[in-house]
Amino acid sequence: IPCLCSGASCLLCRCCPNSKNSTVTRLIYAFLLLLSTALACIMLAPGMEEQLKKIPGFCDEGLHTQIPHMNGFVSCDVFVGYRAVYRISFAMAVFFFILSLLMIEVKTSNDPRASVHNGFWFFKIAAIVAIMVGAFYIPEGPFTRAWFAIGICGAFFFILIQLVLLTDFAHSWNESWVEKMEEGNSKCWYTALLSCTSLFYTLSLVFVVLFCIFYTKPDDCTENKFFIGFNVCLCIAVSVVSVLPKIQEYQTRSGLLQSSVITLYTMYLTWSAMSNEPERNCNPSLLDIITQIATPTVVPANTTAVPATPAPPKSLQWWDAQSVVGLVIFVLCLLYSSIRSSSNSQVNKLTLSGSDSAILEEPAGTGSGAAEEGEVRRVMDNEKDGVQYSYTFFHFMLFLASLYIMMTLTNWYSPDADVKTMTSKWPAVWVKITSSWVCLLLYLWTLVAPLVLTNRDFS
Repeated sequence: IPCLCSGASCLLCRCCPNSKNSTVTRLIYAFLLLLSTALACIMLAPGMEEQLKKIPGFCDEGLHTQIPHMNGFVSCDVFVGYRAVYRISFAMAVFFFILSLLMIEVKTSNDPRASVHNGFWFFKIAAIVAIMVGAFYIPEGPFTRAWFAIGICGAFFFILIQLVLLTDFAHSWNESWVEKMEEGNSKCWYTALLSCTSLFYTLSLVFVVLFCIFYTKPDDCTENKFFIGFNVCLCIAVSVVSVLPKIQEYQTRSGLLQSSVITLYTMYLTWSAMSNEPERNCNPSLLDIITQIATPTVVPANTTAVPATPAPPKSLQWWDAQSVVGLVIFVLCLLYSSIRSSSNSQVNKLTLSGSDSAILEEPAGTGSGAAEEGEVRRVMDNEKDGVQYSYTFFHFMLFLASLYIMMTLTNWYSPDADVKTMTSKWPAVWVKITSSWVCLLLYLWTLVAPLVLTNRDFS
């Protein structure tokens, strides 16, 4: 209990490696969000609906909703787990949003509010549990509709944050290998850099071919054809721009490695958007694709083709391929945002750092072997002179991440209490495909900004 009421340093056991207080705090918050994600997944597990129905008003008898491609209506057993996910994500979102407001203009760890950010873990965990329990008693109706709209907007902006983090990772990766190339054994590191870039572009090309085969039809799926063709053209354009001599002159960190990462991420967003289409003819499930590859249908020349039967409806479970990939990308970005310490001042301003002086030198005597009064100091406070990251932005990012997880686990459905269809899927399609365009435009702006804003320092 004393450790749970004090700073993050007390939570780090003596068997753990030396670390900085700013990193430990971010990792604990990330762990709390991952725990809530695991709890939300449990709510969707088979058999949980019987337990959730015991909550008063959570699944009223006689409440039914209509699902396309299915005859008649189905009971709320089908989507009661989605309601539980909405409540869990609501609790985490409210918790992080309140902390985001509370941490506005915190400059150093000496600020009294910084102790709330870095400590009092027992009370913060208790607050999360209390909000989560109370959320399960929120009545259906306006809450679900409003939270669905907020979730779509929040997930859209978190997708953009993922792009910023992926771009930052690609920049750091490129800088690290270029430095090693200059230090020695340049051929080896150049080969490694070229191999990774080629791999990402090859994967993107393979995905484009698969999209054209399985997500388009000769006389149908016009939207998918437009999405694929337009995004391929945009990816080619930003890749060409990234290696232009004028761009290289002003943006020395620019290169094809970053463009290949962005291209691959754009292909994922395109696939994710097409996977949310309500038109089943243009949106096969992964199982259908694997079956079609394994056992292709061959119609003899002298045999009349039998009309294809309508595709069966997709399951309302969350663990389809695009949702799993989305969760993996989310976890990687969340962990990277918790341990990163980029030297790129512009990325720091856009993401986690409060000021240009935030990256502080490690004080003398605080290394791995430092001791104070005979005790090994496992965690050092490296934010006495300035925060290493913006507390407000970090909590706001976790607020958006909570909404992104909610939309991912519920397949961007709205479990409405009214007697309506459960497919609000075209809004999800346009949110995802629009986010891919905004991502590419944002990356393009990072390339051309030094040429346009010549009076600013982008080094």
